[in-house]
Amino acid sequence: MKMKLITAAVAALMAASPAMADLTFTSLSYRTGPYAANGIPFADGYADYFTLLNERDGGIGGEKINLIECETGYNTEKGVECYESTKGSGALVYQPLSTGITYQLIPKVTADGIPLHSMGYGRTSAKNGKVFSNVFNYPANYWDGASIAIKHLLDINGGDLSGKKVALVYHNSAYGKEPIRTLEELSKKHGYDLTLLPVDHPGQEQKSQWLQIRRERPDYVIMWGWGVMNQVAIQEAVNIRFPMENFIGVWWSGSENDVKAAGEAADGYKALTFHNVGSDYPLFQDIQDYVVDEGKAAGAGDQIGTVLYNRGLYAAMLAAEAAKTAQQIHGTSAITPAMMRDGMENLEITEGKMTMLGLPNFGPSFKVSCENHGGDGFGAVTQWDAKAGTWSMITDYMQSDQDVLAPLVTADSEAYAKENNIAERCN
Repeated sequence: MKMKLITAAVAALMAASPAMADLTFTSLSYRTGPYAANGIPFADGYADYFTLLNERDGGIGGEKINLIECETGYNTEKGVECYESTKGSGALVYQPLSTGITYQLIPKVTADGIPLHSMGYGRTSAKNGKVFSNVFNYPANYWDGASIAIKHLLDINGGDLSGKKVALVYHNSAYGKEPIRTLEELSKKHGYDLTLLPVDHPGQEQKSQWLQIRRERPDYVIMWGWGVMNQVAIQEAVNIRFPMENFIGVWWSGSENDVKAAGEAADGYKALTFHNVGSDYPLFQDIQDYVVDEGKAAGAGDQIGTVLYNRGLYAAMLAAEAAKTAQQIHGTSAITPAMMRDGMENLEITEGKMTMLGLPNFGPSFKVSCENHGGDGFGAVTQWDAKAGTWSMITDYMQSDQDVLAPLVTADSEAYAKENNIAERCN
């Protein structure tokens, strides 16, 4: 029955789409459920960018864009149902915005010949294109994030973390467990003590974890959270008077939603990022003119420039640039999912291209290849200014420790290949 309902909903959406829409993209969104507050601005940014391309440019390469949105509620089973019910639409790429859904879709998209982009989430070792032909996670992955967090801590400690205590507060799921192996390897290299503190979904109960933090007094806390878990953790940190400048979240723990509930006490909290913040970019004026002012925004238009809106917009921009690349490679505007995969595998993002798009200095430059589906692993650190109500980047983009991460990616991906009888490509 659920499958019938979803299929009917998607059919209605497709019927209501513009008749000339030729390039189909999907949005596996979650505007409902425990993570809706974070899912909504991302979905809005994703949709608004494609609307802008339709309204300002006539689509991509002369082809109108058809965006099919399917509600997952951040539920893995529903995410898979959305995929199964929309893959026949000619969808060029899937972006699940969920590590759990991503893990389930990896074998499916590979068998179906459809690319999947898990930007800054999902299975980290999918960076190895020799094994994961249809999965991409540029410009950075979870292991990059863990390394960049430690790199920042090294920077503010004169390059020495020996004897320091670092606690990881993490969502007790595939998502939250992703950085553990990297942090363990980096602890061997840099000599810090690592404490692991899992938090069960959805993350509203954290008293015991923060009592342990108060008792053991780690020098730094790193958080791998999502949704209400982030708000609760920041408030618990405030309650035990943990220094906010020593508390750093992954990029999914660094939105306005996460810090505003704690008021001025959240001032100084830090979070990783792989794109810039705010709305001071020429592109956002175009979104105002062509999308918001024309009454075509996916939401109320009040999320523009927020962290997660920007991330959704960035994800759509990368998808659109990959589609342009595919059109150039294959000499046709009417690309297929297989052609889109080629476009993603040959995508190059330069500062010059970002500037032309109206997003100067918005994200790191990177180049994708057959062997490397994850980019170069650059990220930065942002900090919350509670009085101004804004995030600011406080570091330049820095590269993760590839000497540690590359062998981990190789080992994990090769084990996956062996388990699934996958022959390496790119030879």
